[in-house]
Amino acid sequence: MLVDDEKRMLDLVALYLRPHNYVCTKADNGKQALELLKKESFDLVLLDIMMPDMDGWEVCRDIRKFSSVPIIMLTAREQQEDVVKGLRLGADDYMTKPFGEEELLARMEALLRRSAPAKRLEFKGLVWDEESFELNYEQKSIRLTPKEFSMLGLLMKNPNKVFERDRLLELVWGYDSETEGRTVDSHVRNIREKVRQAGFPVDDHFLTVWGIGYKWVH
Repeated sequence: MLVDDEKRMLDLVALYLRPHNYVCTKADNGKQALELLKKESFDLVLLDIMMPDMDGWEVCRDIRKFSSVPIIMLTAREQQEDVVKGLRLGADDYMTKPFGEEELLARMEALLRRSAPAKRLEFKGLVWDEESFELNYEQKSIRLTPKEFSMLGLLMKNPNKVFERDRLLELVWGYDSETEGRTVDSHVRNIREKVRQAGFPVDDHFLTVWGIGYKWVH
């Protein structure tokens, strides 16, 4: 996601990144950026600091209340206190305008390598292992279908993030799926039942957000 109040800057950065297989979503103010982040998953945020109404520092602080998405802050000011402030608010990196295309790409790639999704998640004895396609609780195997396994992994990788039913359908079943929201609900019931039978307190962590969807909480 690109966040900047200058349309020219948004278009220029998107132009830089398109040949390198990045898909860019643009937001021209902080409020719009926060709304998009609550609805969709992004791999990285390029966030301008000097914006009217809501500056990049405020946006960064609000993002960190609900998301651990990597953030690179962009500014025309090269002052040490700006760098320190951004990093303390939760930014991962910092670049001063104007910047070169190669440096931007290198910093993005380095950050994405560090934040690559975990292949193995462990939480209170529950182990989700993508490479072996296994779910275990205290060494006890829990047999899930591929869709159940993918959905549980997606939620565990994004703790406290609410996923709408339609978003789960897109991410787990695919954009072209004819499946309906009721299918998501039935898969959730199956996951909970299987994990509960293994002895894990799933109802404390796999929560329904009524009228919206589901989330996993720590």
